[in-house]
Amino acid sequence: MLMRNSILWAANNGTLRRQVMRSRLARPVARRFVAGETAMQALETTAQLNAKGAHVTLDYLGENVTSAAEAAAVRDTYLGLINEITQRSLDCNVSLKLTALGLDIDHDTCWANLRAILQAAQPHDLFVRLDMEGSAYTQTTLDIFEQMFVGEGFRNVGVVLQSYLYRSANDVERMNELGARVRLCKGAYKEPSTLAYPDKADVDRNYRELARRLLCYGNYPGLATHDSAIIDWVKQFVRDERIGRERYEFQMLYGVRRDLQQQLIAEGHHLRVYVPFGEAWYPYLMRRMAERPANLLFILKALRHR
Repeated sequence: MLMRNSILWAANNGTLRRQVMRSRLARPVARRFVAGETAMQALETTAQLNAKGAHVTLDYLGENVTSAAEAAAVRDTYLGLINEITQRSLDCNVSLKLTALGLDIDHDTCWANLRAILQAAQPHDLFVRLDMEGSAYTQTTLDIFEQMFVGEGFRNVGVVLQSYLYRSANDVERMNELGARVRLCKGAYKEPSTLAYPDKADVDRNYRELARRLLCYGNYPGLATHDSAIIDWVKQFVRDERIGRERYEFQMLYGVRRDLQQQLIAEGHHLRVYVPFGEAWYPYLMRRMAERPANLLFILKALRHR
């Protein structure tokens, strides 16, 4: 826990961020987990993963933008992605953060940018996932989702719920009631014990319970985990309950547990790889280190051998 908290502190440290991103060693190491800094690199990676049997979701890195111009640039990047995905007939959807679309500026800016993306994606049946950020944004993210899904009738949009938050049990019930598509993950932000389970065992237990509800009553949930024990539990559960593989998918991060990704595909499971790209890769990389110590060991070994 101490290591995790230290890494998450480093993720938000501006001085350290500048030092790491200026390092000539950092970018090659980051490429293990980030597809590149340009959309073209991400699209090439998508095609390679599709050829191996994986579905993909693309995420343009960047969050907490502070100007309307920055938010518009993020929107336009996604509009370009949607066009390229369609033109290239890729098996791919997109994921985005609302703070990248201007949520910290004002809600109207965020809504307008999100609406433009959903409108562009809808005719192509291209799905848009609203990534979940820290707990300060949870309710607002879900409110904006409902506005788009229920109020404006966009059915090509879904959300992410995090099993380390106490509130997620109620949120799963609400999403199941709406028929919304949910990605379930454990959670990667530093949260107080008043809001989130501090112990991994409790986070894992809650993940299994939320996964059970989504598998039984949800709409094509994405089960995002690299935890072999949980994956094995899901496999056994769907066998016992006779839940077809067309009713769910596993999701994993680009560059993490590639062996397990290929194993799941070989077994006939749907597997979607979350592929991030962009210049703002430092906070993302640090959260991956905090989630899984093995990722940190990979970075340290890479640095030692360069």
